[in-house]
Amino acid sequence: MPMTRFAPAQKILFAINAAGGIAVLGSYAVGLGSGTDALWGGVPAAIRPLYAVSMLVSALGYFAFIYYLLFKVQPESASIGSGGKFQLFNWIFVGILLPSALWMPLTNLYIGSPSEASWLAIRAVLALVGLASIALSAALIQLRGNARGASYRLAVAGSLYFAFHTTVLDAVVWAALFR
Repeated sequence: MPMTRFAPAQKILFAINAAGGIAVLGSYAVGLGSGTDALWGGVPAAIRPLYAVSMLVSALGYFAFIYYLLFKVQPESASIGSGGKFQLFNWIFVGILLPSALWMPLTNLYIGSPSEASWLAIRAVLALVGLASIALSAALIQLRGNARGASYRLAVAGSLYFAFHTTVLDAVVWAALFR
C-alpha cells in the first residue's frame, strides 16, 4: 500500500515509528560506545543469550503488529473496546518509543555517576515501556471492525511476547539483577 493510501491516523503512526525508531536506534548507537558489558550490570552471563533470543523474538513481534496496524487495519471503521479510536495506537507507540529512547542514555548516566535519581529514572522508563506494551496488547485484542485473519493473530501474539519481554525481562528481571 503506497503511503498516499494510508489513512491520516496511519500516517501519524508511521511517522511516530519512523522518528521513534531513529531515536531508539540512535540512542543505542551512541550508548553502546561505552561497551555492552557495563549495560548488563549484575545480570549473569549465563542468561544473556536468552535475552538476545528474546530481543530477536520481540523485534519480530514488533514487525508483526506494526505491519498489521499499518497495512491491514482500516482506521475509520476500527474501534477499540467500547469506543476507543485507532488514534489510541499513536499514543501507545509514543509511550513505548519515547521512554525506550531514554533508557540507554539514562543507564550510561547511571554507570558513569550512580545516583538514586538516575536509578529511579531508569526504572520509570522501563515501567512506562512495559505498561504501554501491555496497553498495546489489550488494544489489539479489543480491536473491532477489522480483519481477524493470520496477520491479526500474529500481531496479537507478537504484542503479547513484546509485552512479556519489556515488562518481565526488562522492567523486572534486568532491573532486579542490574545492581
